[in-house]
Amino acid sequence: MKDNIQLGDAEFGQMMLVLKEPVTQANHKEFKFLDGEMQEIAPDIWAMPAYMTEDDDFTMFFLTTQIESGETVVAFATGDASNGDFRLSDPLITGEGLNLLHQQQPDRAKRVLKFLNDISKASEGDWRMVTD
Repeated sequence: MKDNIQLGDAEFGQMMLVLKEPVTQANHKEFKFLDGEMQEIAPDIWAMPAYMTEDDDFTMFFLTTQIESGETVVAFATGDASNGDFRLSDPLITGEGLNLLHQQQPDRAKRVLKFLNDISKASEGDWRMVTD
């Protein structure tokens, strides 16, 4: 693994932000990004827009959920409003989703990364490398 991994690097795509505590009804308002607020979209699965504007078909959402290990992670999903229904894509690990956002909207990706780094700096989550 190389040192000094940067947003957009292939290695960055393998990074996952693991939260120390799950998002719940009691704490979901602590995870605000810009004007967005976490909403529970299914039991223990929370979502919030990371990038969504009226003039762009590309959308990206934060997702938080528990994985098989029992840990709560921050993932991403793209949105699709075609066919009259709004659907989220399969989840992308944190770094993979940020890299995709970086390809579409580099400035927003940097803002989202700062938001996630602030969560880490506040000792509310830790970055980890996902290995196969």
